[in-house]
Amino acid sequence: MAAIYSGIHLKLKSPQTPWEDKLKLARFAWISSQCLLPNKEQVLLDWCAHALTVWYNKKVEFSQEVLEGLWCYLDDVLHSKKLLSLLKQGKTISLRINMAQLLLDRLQECAQVDSKSPVCLSTILSVCRGILSSPTLSSVFTTKYELMVDLLAKFCLLACRELQQPFLTKYQTVESDSSPDELITEPVTELDTSQNEPLTASLPDQTDLDADKSPSKQKGNLRLANLFEVLLQVMSSYLSVQRQQGNPNRVFTMVTNQLIQPLVLLRHLLTSGEFAASHTKLHLRQQLCRDIRIKIDSIVQLGLFPSEQLTLYKEELLPSKEDSGKRSSEGAKGPLKPVSAVLCKLSAQGYCEPSLHYSVKSNTLPLLFKFFLERYGKLKGEVEEEQRMLCFYFLIRLVPALDLHLDGCSGSPASSGQKSPLLSSSSPESWSLALLAVESLLSQAMSADIYNVAADRIRHGEVQLNFYRALGQMLFNEAQPSIPSWYRCLKVLLSLNHLILEPDLDQLLSSAWVNAECMDARVQRARQLMVCSLLQTYTKLRQLPHLFSKLLSVICEPALDDLRPPLLPEGISNSLRTSLLDTPPSQSITICSLVLESIRSCVLPDLVKEGNEAEKMEIGDGQTDQEREDASLKLFSLIQLLHTVLFSLKTLDNASPVPLVKQSQDLMKEIQQLIKELLHVLPTEKKPVEGNTRQLQKTTKKGKKNLERKGSAKVSGSETGALWQQKTQEAALLLKYTWMEVDTLFSIHCSKYSSLDPTQTSVLSDTEERFSSSSPQITNIENLLSGEILPARLHASPSHSPMSCLLLKILTLQQMKKILSNSLLQCESSTAAILNRAAQFIVAKSELEMMPDGEEAWDRQISSLNTSNYFVAHWYLVTSNLPLIVPHLSGEDLGCIANALMSSLLLSQTDRSRDQLPGCLTVSLISSQLLQSKVFAEMPSLFSASVWSLTQRIIGVLKAAHAPKVCPTLLTFQKKETGALSSGGGAGQVNKETIVEDILSSTKTGEIPVMLTETQTKELVNLVQILTNLNPDGMSSDDLSSIFLLLFFVLTSTSSQPDQMAVDPPKSGGDALFKGKLLRVLSNLSEGRHFQSVLKLIHGGSLLQAAVSSLLWFCRSARFQASCCPDWLDLIKATQGFIKSLVQLIINRNSSVRLNLDQFASYLTSKQIVVSSSGASMLSVHLLLASLTSFSQAMTSNLGKSQQMDQTLTQMLTRTTASLGPAVESVLKPQTVDQAVIQPASILGQAFVVEVVTAMLRCELSSLSVEDENKQTNKLVLTYMSLYQSFCQQILKEINSAPRPTDFLVSSLQFLSAFYKAMETIGAEREQEGEVKRDGKDLDELYIQLLRNVHMLLTAPWLSSTDLSELEPIVQELLRHLVEKSTTSQFNLLLMMIRDGLDVSKLRAGNYREVLSTVVIIKLLSCCQLPETCSKALWLIAPQIISAMVFLVRSSSQDVSLTLPFTVPTVTSLTSLLHQGEGLITNPHHVVLVLGALQSVPLDHMTPLVYQSAFLAVHEALFAIIMCHPQVMLKAAPTFLNVFYRLVASIMQEGRQKGDSDTGAGSDVYLQCSRLVERMYSHIAATPESFSTLSAFMVAQYVTELQKVTLQPDVKLHLTEGIYSILDLCMEQDIKFLGAGLQMGVREVFNELYSSYTHYHKAQRQGEDKYTV
Repeated sequence: MAAIYSGIHLKLKSPQTPWEDKLKLARFAWISSQCLLPNKEQVLLDWCAHALTVWYNKKVEFSQEVLEGLWCYLDDVLHSKKLLSLLKQGKTISLRINMAQLLLDRLQECAQVDSKSPVCLSTILSVCRGILSSPTLSSVFTTKYELMVDLLAKFCLLACRELQQPFLTKYQTVESDSSPDELITEPVTELDTSQNEPLTASLPDQTDLDADKSPSKQKGNLRLANLFEVLLQVMSSYLSVQRQQGNPNRVFTMVTNQLIQPLVLLRHLLTSGEFAASHTKLHLRQQLCRDIRIKIDSIVQLGLFPSEQLTLYKEELLPSKEDSGKRSSEGAKGPLKPVSAVLCKLSAQGYCEPSLHYSVKSNTLPLLFKFFLERYGKLKGEVEEEQRMLCFYFLIRLVPALDLHLDGCSGSPASSGQKSPLLSSSSPESWSLALLAVESLLSQAMSADIYNVAADRIRHGEVQLNFYRALGQMLFNEAQPSIPSWYRCLKVLLSLNHLILEPDLDQLLSSAWVNAECMDARVQRARQLMVCSLLQTYTKLRQLPHLFSKLLSVICEPALDDLRPPLLPEGISNSLRTSLLDTPPSQSITICSLVLESIRSCVLPDLVKEGNEAEKMEIGDGQTDQEREDASLKLFSLIQLLHTVLFSLKTLDNASPVPLVKQSQDLMKEIQQLIKELLHVLPTEKKPVEGNTRQLQKTTKKGKKNLERKGSAKVSGSETGALWQQKTQEAALLLKYTWMEVDTLFSIHCSKYSSLDPTQTSVLSDTEERFSSSSPQITNIENLLSGEILPARLHASPSHSPMSCLLLKILTLQQMKKILSNSLLQCESSTAAILNRAAQFIVAKSELEMMPDGEEAWDRQISSLNTSNYFVAHWYLVTSNLPLIVPHLSGEDLGCIANALMSSLLLSQTDRSRDQLPGCLTVSLISSQLLQSKVFAEMPSLFSASVWSLTQRIIGVLKAAHAPKVCPTLLTFQKKETGALSSGGGAGQVNKETIVEDILSSTKTGEIPVMLTETQTKELVNLVQILTNLNPDGMSSDDLSSIFLLLFFVLTSTSSQPDQMAVDPPKSGGDALFKGKLLRVLSNLSEGRHFQSVLKLIHGGSLLQAAVSSLLWFCRSARFQASCCPDWLDLIKATQGFIKSLVQLIINRNSSVRLNLDQFASYLTSKQIVVSSSGASMLSVHLLLASLTSFSQAMTSNLGKSQQMDQTLTQMLTRTTASLGPAVESVLKPQTVDQAVIQPASILGQAFVVEVVTAMLRCELSSLSVEDENKQTNKLVLTYMSLYQSFCQQILKEINSAPRPTDFLVSSLQFLSAFYKAMETIGAEREQEGEVKRDGKDLDELYIQLLRNVHMLLTAPWLSSTDLSELEPIVQELLRHLVEKSTTSQFNLLLMMIRDGLDVSKLRAGNYREVLSTVVIIKLLSCCQLPETCSKALWLIAPQIISAMVFLVRSSSQDVSLTLPFTVPTVTSLTSLLHQGEGLITNPHHVVLVLGALQSVPLDHMTPLVYQSAFLAVHEALFAIIMCHPQVMLKAAPTFLNVFYRLVASIMQEGRQKGDSDTGAGSDVYLQCSRLVERMYSHIAATPESFSTLSAFMVAQYVTELQKVTLQPDVKLHLTEGIYSILDLCMEQDIKFLGAGLQMGVREVFNELYSSYTHYHKAQRQGEDKYTV
């Protein structure tokens, strides 16, 4: 052994030994147990480290292979199990100190661009990982802080190089195109890491150091993936070393000098969406990126902002008393200046690509401010104000670092006065980045509450205000209105203090509102949010008139260009309405007066200029016309603003003070006078009275132009003149309409207000004297209809002035309402004619006839009306006022409306490609809403016209179809084509007797007289689809019989052309889909109250026979697809529905029941059900079985009504059972066809076969039960008992064996319910006869089998939550049959199963489905009607069940992923127990336990769907407690309110305003939840005996939460209404207590809430109704 020892040792040290042999000897020495070197492991490690050192120091030379082998040898040693075992045993093994520097040098080589390092990087990384994995080995780095810093810096640079590798060339040539708003993002893809081999895995020592191992076999992607894993390990080691350092200045210096640059660059590369492709290429997982980012944040925060450095930051940032904030220059000697050092490093060039430099810096500065606030900004007590100022001075050092130059900012110390290049010279991308950074900085400052307005003004000379003002002025001077963050910066400044932007308010209104350019959706959204915030702020300040005075001055300024954006888009308009409701009425009137004053002083002089100078200059001067055009556009904007204000202010009522009424009266007079002046501005010539003022000039689509955008085109002088006159006319009409509405509303609700005569505002014509004897209303409407109110040259039409055209119709409608409200006027003879003319003018038949085919959208804003969307607005006006105008329309006009309605509905079905914006209207959308409204059926004349229009269209398709043979019905249609329109009625156009004859003839012969193309079939499908939305009760008997027989004719006598089906199969589903829709419509029509008119023409039995017979003919002609086709299955269901509805109708009419049912039963039983291999045969079998089944089900459900009826139905059921039995048996038998065995049952579908057998069983059982009741002699014997028993066993065997379709599970459970009931009935009869023992045992076994299988089914993992909810009613029905007559022993088995299922250990083991099965059974069982003994047993152990389920809820709530699948169903089950246990759960303690469980249900950080489910479950549980267990509320009210407070707080958090995500499905969810909260508040208020003492507490909780968030308006509306009901419970002392006890900010919220409560709710509660214009 000594020889071995001395030989190896000497050979390793000998210079004569080749290095290849030395490497082999070293490997042998490590793995061999025969080599007994003293301290062998340390010797070999030292030898390897020494060999590498001398090679890199160029003291020895050996080959590249030897060098790689040495590194691999070192790597293998460091990862070997032997070394790890020795280290665990405590053996001291260390590396040489120069090994650390050696590794750092190698990392430096690898980090260089185009590195050609002789050693593979993966080997170096693995060596580093091996060293850092052991505390003993890692001491080579950790004992010296500088080495750890260097190591981390090298790794960061290496990682940055790898991330930038694919982009380096691109960055050198072009600039990145990534969107700045999306820079700070997370990697969106969870990357696959299956190829990443774990670094900690090692082979056994015998194979660890395989001599044949070659470094060249390492994979490149492993190298890159391992880099970031090792980097994370380096960061963890560095953090532990950094925390142990005792000198924070040293740490700060090292981090600033060596780490800050690579760290922030790496963080940017990891978080920027621009480098997501690199993440994918490098197999970077999202979690790994997040972990690295968190480590970077910790290093920077702990290194730059330790608590010990606070003094240095104060010395540098806070201004001293001697120099009042003037600090020495940055280059002067003195103590460490941390801020200057950090900013200098960030601003330095060279540590990243030039194109990335500004991105990195702009993303880093908000991060540094965040860390600074977290470390130094959260101190409380006496130093709180000082800390706030410290954070502010740090902020003003960061903003100039963004290259933003703030002029006149005295708050910035001189140390930050280093000149920076202005950002105005930067690229637009830099502007975006800078504004994003500023937005982030300001938002953090506002969230940290570092700006105290009072303290800043009193003690700090308004230094913060001056800085923010300088920042605001910079934003205006360098305005960037195309960047969303520019608006958000202004919004944050406004939220900080409105005085910041007050000096530049007019510039703000101009740049961000009035003169803003057209923008994309994101910019538009940001702009609207800023404007809404501006309105809300000045509303709270009660300074809305001041804001409007500035706004009006901006509007009246000369326009920056010819085209201004809409002044009041929907978002701003809604916000303005809300603000005006919260504004005192006197201020709203003041705003209106300001608008009128602006019009008179700034707009009218330019409009009347031509009138004053007409005698001195020629008409048509271009400059004058341009001035008038500008003035007219301003006029329209101002009047639109006035319109919105007047329609939003609170109306006058009898409680309004007299000064306010007088002020309103004066305002209305002033508006009235302005209307006169505006109409006088227009040319004086009038349009002569003509007979037809509604005739339109037809214009092509190419000629239609948007009048609002004409200003952008070059027009001639005459066109310009027409434009200003047109806009002036539109403004005058809009003002007139607004005035009339407000005046009428004021006069209705306020007796102190004197209405002004509407005729005084009219421009009276020379013909007025003829109408002087008429009433003012008649005179005014005559002027509107004759065109007297407008000049001839400005006659309104959809193509010339769509807005004027619509406003004239609205004004006419207003006058119609005035006439109809005057009973005396209605008695005059001329009134009817006037009303008819007015209705025709509003409908404008010629306009409806030329309604365009395209789907234009209208946002309901009058200002956005143009020639394209005029028809939408007109159609909306017509349809929303149909009840008013329909009585005054002729049949021709009604037919026109009906045709327009049907055309638009057909268009919506054929053109569904365009997605409409929310809140917008289209013609088809309006038509669909009209069709589905209940009002439509209440207008019989229009409803009948619509039905007739549909009938005509169906007839038109049939007449265009191909008829192989003569069809009398088609001949009738063609003969009566010319007289159809003149007759005006559907009855005269449809010869019903001929149609009935054709139906019966086609049924007997099977001939198809009408062949349809695919296009014609689609047309009929669309028409039938419209018919499904019509209420059949609204149809007259004539219309119903006509349309029903016509559709039935289409069902029985039409088909697709066979040649076309063979060559080109239909894409829309073919005949099966079409006939399925037809049958559904026919079923719907059969429920109409006038359907007896159809049965007078043809018997119900004949209809049933004809329907089934025609379908059988189609089956035999192979016109349908295979039975597995969804369209065919849908046809089968539709056929069954038609049979059931018609049979039910026959039975309910109780007229010729036997005759009709016997006819259909004879037809069905006469058909032989023969199973063969042909598809047509199987389709026929399927159809016949479905028909027999539905026929039987319909009759079975009607048994028990009367003895005579039962006798009739029993006879029919006996016949159908006799046919069903053999048919089912033949279907279940395998058939041999061409030496192949087929299973007919599998072709028809398992679910269908089970449904048929279930119908058989129920049919037979019902028949025998009725016979037994009547005769009392027959013994209950089921004919097909063996079939039922075999079916039951087969179902029990298959129902849980594998995943099954839901329809099969449903039908199987229904069969088991019916079979158990049959067995129970037979067993009861035999019990009476003494045969108890055997049958009782069989029934018990079946009971146990059913329970076990139901439990296993509900446990099945392949059942989704949707499937489970679909199965619950069926399982409940089965449970009801099981327990309604169960014995005590049987019920005890069920209770034992429940006890064993409620085991929390199963939940903890991850088997929550088994526990969920028990929970569902408990919920369903609690709703079943139990025998008295079983009910007592259940409610006796109910407290134990509740306790167990409470424990389950608390356990499952700890895992958020179980919320939807388990926690919510368990809470729902508890709620069911509480509902059903009313009066049975006597101990309040168990109810309180449920409240405790509800407190643990998670409600935070959920998707809208999960949140809605959890919220609803908790709410329903609370509702059950308050409604069913009021005795608990006397003691548990505080606990109840704590749970309810969780709901209120959660909906406030989820329902807060979130910017772009305020709309969508999630907002609907939160709106529904807010309604539930409002409902619960009302129930709490309804039980004052329990909650009256806690009402103030509830209000305090509410306003405390409300102060934290800004709610969405809809959510806030419901929550406010709810808290109003709680305020009703509050006494006067409660209000005083809240006013005195709440904190300052919360008290302001409460005062605002109580003020609105007093004004709105309390007054209404006292009987004073409030209205809004």
